[in-house]
Amino acid sequence: MPETVAAIVAAHRNGSASPAETVARSYRRIREHNDGAIFIALRDEGEAIAEAEALAKQDAASLPLLGVPVAVKDNIDAAGLPTTAACPAFAYRPGQDATAVARLRAAGAIVIGKTNLDQFATGLVGVRSPYGIPVNPIRGDLVPGGSSSGSAVAVAAGLVPLALGTDTAGSGRVPAMLNNIVGLKPSLGLVSTSGVVPACRTLDCISVFSLTVDDAMAALQAMAAPDAGDPFSRNRPLAGMTSFPGKLRLGIPRKGQLIFFGDWHSEQAYGEALQRWSALGAELVEFDLEPFYETARLLYEGPWVAERYLVIRNLLASSPEAIHPVTREITAAGARLSAAETFSALYRLQALRGVAARTFADLDAIVLPTAPTAYSTAQVLANPIELNSRLGTYTNFVNLLDLCGLALPAAMRADGIPFGITLLAPAGKDALLASIGRVFHADTGLAVGAKGVTQPELAPLPATTDDEIALAVVGAHLSGMALNGELQALGARLLEESVTAPDYRLYALDTTPPKPGMLRVDAGAGSAIKLELWALSAASFGKFVAAIPPPLSIGTIRLAGGRGVKGFLVEPAAVSGARDISAFGGWRAFVARQAAE
Repeated sequence: MPETVAAIVAAHRNGSASPAETVARSYRRIREHNDGAIFIALRDEGEAIAEAEALAKQDAASLPLLGVPVAVKDNIDAAGLPTTAACPAFAYRPGQDATAVARLRAAGAIVIGKTNLDQFATGLVGVRSPYGIPVNPIRGDLVPGGSSSGSAVAVAAGLVPLALGTDTAGSGRVPAMLNNIVGLKPSLGLVSTSGVVPACRTLDCISVFSLTVDDAMAALQAMAAPDAGDPFSRNRPLAGMTSFPGKLRLGIPRKGQLIFFGDWHSEQAYGEALQRWSALGAELVEFDLEPFYETARLLYEGPWVAERYLVIRNLLASSPEAIHPVTREITAAGARLSAAETFSALYRLQALRGVAARTFADLDAIVLPTAPTAYSTAQVLANPIELNSRLGTYTNFVNLLDLCGLALPAAMRADGIPFGITLLAPAGKDALLASIGRVFHADTGLAVGAKGVTQPELAPLPATTDDEIALAVVGAHLSGMALNGELQALGARLLEESVTAPDYRLYALDTTPPKPGMLRVDAGAGSAIKLELWALSAASFGKFVAAIPPPLSIGTIRLAGGRGVKGFLVEPAAVSGARDISAFGGWRAFVARQAAE
């Protein structure tokens, strides 16, 4: 039977399976798996099947998650089920879905139940819950990872193809690595946190667990939109995925800066992952990781612990015994922080954000281990705070610096422990991470989850939609070039690399920043010029064209093969005296030669 979200939706649309059958299969698998620590509450099976059957009355083509079973971390509200945050004394029954859950339902998803977590989402280990410890389905002695333990295990074990977690310090990424699945941590504010029990309200986001990047993006596309009911929501359009860019600069830490706590298996696996990126065409560029480490220390050594304290201070005062001892120890420290300490930390964080911004100015993304090592449940129970902290080595700084992240399986070690990497980029680059991450994951050839499910072949990315216009760019707007950010700011997505018919001449114009001008000549009397095709919405296309300065303009460009697309052309008068660089075959090759001289 189909396992991925994409396969399930396809089966429902072609009639080879029904949403009701798929939902029933999830419940059957939950019973057969027989791990009572994964779900804190399950929805009534008959009710869920009835909701699935009702989808038959709707337009299947309009439901991108048609009949997909989904699990929800139990610090996110789902109507009809209690929200506990893994603390029975805190439990309440919400009157409505969290905004993100409501949007999943509107897209056709069926909520199955609420999953276990490290209490109040405080932890990266998955062992801090009175509802038990979910068994890691990859290797039973390992911690399942937290705080989104139940959600990650439910996906890895094949109980559901999609699950929601939350992520403040790495809770949507560390469990993904430890369970050999994908963990998508969106940009802050992209998905509403209305209806989420906060951990650190200024840093929280809802995360997605799935078997593939495409599945995670399908869920994100369903949830991502502004929410007037969430003061932390942002109006930031989510771009579509694009083909792998022709030029990709990935940051890697300077030699000697990575920490693996003596785990040479993980160190070797990370090195092999970097080799894979290089083979895919990425340029690896070293950067200074120390400012990121310093930012990470602020999360638990600084005033953000006070945000965790705010959530449970009443319960802490009235019934401290109701709170897990480790959670109590961590959060109680938040009551002792002063306003002066808070402002001091905010000032330092602002400086560190500036350092991070300068780091990313020359990079498309950075690639780090998701976690430096893995620990057994016995080890964590014996040393709960220190080992938990080690797992957050490469995750704790991310939300403080307003980055988006994508955790990917990278290898299955010889000792049976999964290893993963995480791509990180500034907020708003979620689609870029997905676009390159899906290619990396497919290239590993790894089975997904714990059931040996073979990765599906990468689906072709959609061409332009009815609301999109393809734009050919030949110069400073190419991926990785000086003005490419203008396209990305408008939500443009890379469709493909292409080449013109041999009807053009390319000139180096005297502009700042340097740009080329492409001039149409007689058919066959010019050169074939390399270019990229980007898709823009009609509204964004209009904004982009209105801002183009002379002597450039937008006209119709003929591609090799005869197809015509809109693209950059130059006024004939502007090329008088300009250097003809047509022999280079494109702007990127010319710039590379200039840099080498």
